[in-house]
Amino acid sequence: MLQEDADVESAVRRRRASDPLAGVNLLDLTPTRRAEWEEHESRVVVIRPEPTTTGARLLLDRLLYQLSARRIRLDEYGSHVWRLVDGQRTVAEIAAGLRAQFGDAVEPAEERVGKLIQVFHREELVAYSELERT
Repeated sequence: MLQEDADVESAVRRRRASDPLAGVNLLDLTPTRRAEWEEHESRVVVIRPEPTTTGARLLLDRLLYQLSARRIRLDEYGSHVWRLVDGQRTVAEIAAGLRAQFGDAVEPAEERVGKLIQVFHREELVAYSELERT
């Protein structure tokens, strides 16, 4: 094996260790809401949960929490996606639901929903049922 191949393989292993979604088909995952929310003028407003980390990371997370918006008002498409996140539907099924409601205006629906769900996950607004069980 060439050194370059070993470096690439090592980088892939490091990425998989730090990214729980590496090598996982996002469309097959089932997101579950972790944040409270409310309706306001037919739009969803998500209430960002306080950080639950411990140790040294807690200070940074608390500071970022204080500096960030605590209430996130979603647009029409994001609101529809949020309502479909019920712990039963996969990301692919949520994309199909968005497409059924809004048609071609949301294409490519899978990419759009996938990116939005990834943002929700990064902000700890949703969790993936399949990854929580492991």
